[in-house]
Amino acid sequence: MTLPKFKIDPDISKAETLPASFYRDSEVFEKLKEKVFYRSWQFVGDDSPVKLAKYVHPFVLLDGFLTEPMVISKDENEKIHCLSNVCTHRGNLVADSSSSQRNLICNYHGRKFGLDGSFISMPDFEKAEGFPRACESLHSFDLEKWGSLLFARLGGEIDFAQMIGEMNTYVGFLPIDEFVFSAAQSKDYLVNAHWALYCDNYLEGFHIPFVHKDLNAVLDYENYETILGDHFNLQVGYSDGAEDIFDLPKGHIHEGQRIAAYYFWVFPNMMFNFYPWGLSINIVRPLSPNQSKVSFLTYIYDETKLNAGAGALLDKVEREDEFVVEGVHKGLKSRYYTNGRFSPTREKGVHHFHSLLAQFLNS
Repeated sequence: MTLPKFKIDPDISKAETLPASFYRDSEVFEKLKEKVFYRSWQFVGDDSPVKLAKYVHPFVLLDGFLTEPMVISKDENEKIHCLSNVCTHRGNLVADSSSSQRNLICNYHGRKFGLDGSFISMPDFEKAEGFPRACESLHSFDLEKWGSLLFARLGGEIDFAQMIGEMNTYVGFLPIDEFVFSAAQSKDYLVNAHWALYCDNYLEGFHIPFVHKDLNAVLDYENYETILGDHFNLQVGYSDGAEDIFDLPKGHIHEGQRIAAYYFWVFPNMMFNFYPWGLSINIVRPLSPNQSKVSFLTYIYDETKLNAGAGALLDKVEREDEFVVEGVHKGLKSRYYTNGRFSPTREKGVHHFHSLLAQFLNS
């Protein structure tokens, strides 16, 4: 298949959005796996399942899209690894559940691996010539930490440390490793729309006065700001009042300003929304060109502030976003719509996202 070339003018005042065909084309959707998702970082959870040495935690990366079986392990030296959860003998899953283990042992034929993924032994292979090969060990993936949060990638060259370092300019004063996951406050949403449309909507505050009346009441829309990084961007939500804002330390880049929320988007599908009460992580999981699953993962720092300010009514805000995103998805099926233009003052984040998608797809 030959992909169409996507061009986004770097000058936002002249640029046009990605065409409607980008969202409709099932072959483009499949190519996004290889061109974008196999080359970018993904959130894989926090380190709570492997707080102790000699623990393993299996999971599936973006189930229903990448569907890559992986396992997080912590070895006896307290080092955390991210490994393939697929035995190198016959492809059976190595770890079935989160548990304490001294080694990873496949329960199909007994092949044994260290918690760093290294091959240890295999029954009845004494007569196999040229065995073991280097590829008998479990594949190891790049793994990084941000506080207690874990990120892995299948490939690519995006500099995680640089990206998180820039983000820490704004939220580094927060003790992210002390944030506590709340299953009761977390939820999955099924959205009948292309995953990139959900990101498009997230990446601009342009719609807030029209779609989110409650949120608009606590944010200073006129001062809403978008700051661009290489593979992330930040929307700064300023408050109209003095309550429900961050207590920023001396010397902070926004010292003395009324900040209600920091909304980080990380290419291609992750959102990290920091509020005075803690963090809401949104992971957008592609399922098909017509459907996505959005996971809201809640990490609480100060429960007394949970239902106030910009970080309140998150479920209501999500439902409002779903309504407009699904409406756009339906509209893009029209033969009379091709593409649109960007607001140079309000849609810098969307322009940034479209530029990155075009860059990665054209590479």
